[in-house]
Amino acid sequence: MENEDLSRHAVHVRQNIVKMVTLAQSGHPGGSLSIVDMLQVLYFDTMRLDPKRPHWPDRDRFVLSKGHTVPALYATLAERGFFPEEELWHLRQCGAMLQGNPDMNTTPGIDMTTGSLGQGLSAANGMALTAKLDRKDWRVYVIAGDGEIEEGQIWEAAMSAAQYKLDNLTLFIDHNGLQIDGATEDVMDVMPIADKFRAFCWNVLEIDGHDYDAIKGALAVAKTTKGKPTAIIAQTIKGKGISFMENVVSWHGKAPTKEECRQALAELGGES
Repeated sequence: MENEDLSRHAVHVRQNIVKMVTLAQSGHPGGSLSIVDMLQVLYFDTMRLDPKRPHWPDRDRFVLSKGHTVPALYATLAERGFFPEEELWHLRQCGAMLQGNPDMNTTPGIDMTTGSLGQGLSAANGMALTAKLDRKDWRVYVIAGDGEIEEGQIWEAAMSAAQYKLDNLTLFIDHNGLQIDGATEDVMDVMPIADKFRAFCWNVLEIDGHDYDAIKGALAVAKTTKGKPTAIIAQTIKGKGISFMENVVSWHGKAPTKEECRQALAELGGES
C-alpha cells in the first residue's frame, strides 16, 4: 500500500482512538497513539489475513503484548473491515464486544488474549513454534512496550525464541520512553535495548516507528532473516499526533474531556 494511503488510515484510526476513549471515559490514549503507524503497515501492507475469515488457518498472527493499548488495535481492525466501526463507540461498556484488553474469544481479529504485561511474547513463541512444527509458512508479529520489557518473562521468552530459531517471529518494541509512573530510564532503565536483544542472539533493527518506509524495510529484512527472530526497536512518540498529549506521561491512562477531544480531533484534521 502507498504511504499516503497508510497515512490516511492512520489519521482515521487516531481520530477513532480519541473518540472511543473519550466516550468510554476510560482507556490508554498515549501508548495507543504511538503504535498506530506500525499497525497500519502490518494490517494493510504486510500481514496475510482475511477480515471475512478471522480464523483462517493460514493467516499471519498478531499479538498485542501491551494489551492496554488495544484501542489502537480495535480501531485498526475496524478500519480493515473485521467488524463495523460502530462497535468502537461501546468500548469498555458492560456486555460490549470491545473490552479494556484484547479477548480472542469475543473479538474478530484478536489472535491472543492479553493484558498482564510480559506474557505476549511467550504466547507468540508458541504460535511461531507451532508453525515450524506443522511446516506452515505463516508468520507471527508482536508489539511490546519499552516499559513492559522490564518484566523478566520477556527475557525468558527472548532466550527461548533464539534457542528454537524462530525466524518466523518479529517483535516490535514500542520505544516511546514513558510508562505509567514516568520515564522508563527513571523507573527501571531498560537501555541499551538493542544490545540486550543482540546478546540474546536476535537479529536487531532500529527504526523511526512513524516512518512507513522504515517500518516496511525492517519487516522486509525480518522476512529474509534466517535462523533467528527479529526485534525491531521502534522509536516512537507517546500521544503521537496530538500536541498536548505528545511525550506527556499523564496521558498514559487518562481519558480526554469533551473539549480536549474536540481539540485533538481538530489537530488531526477531523471534526472539531
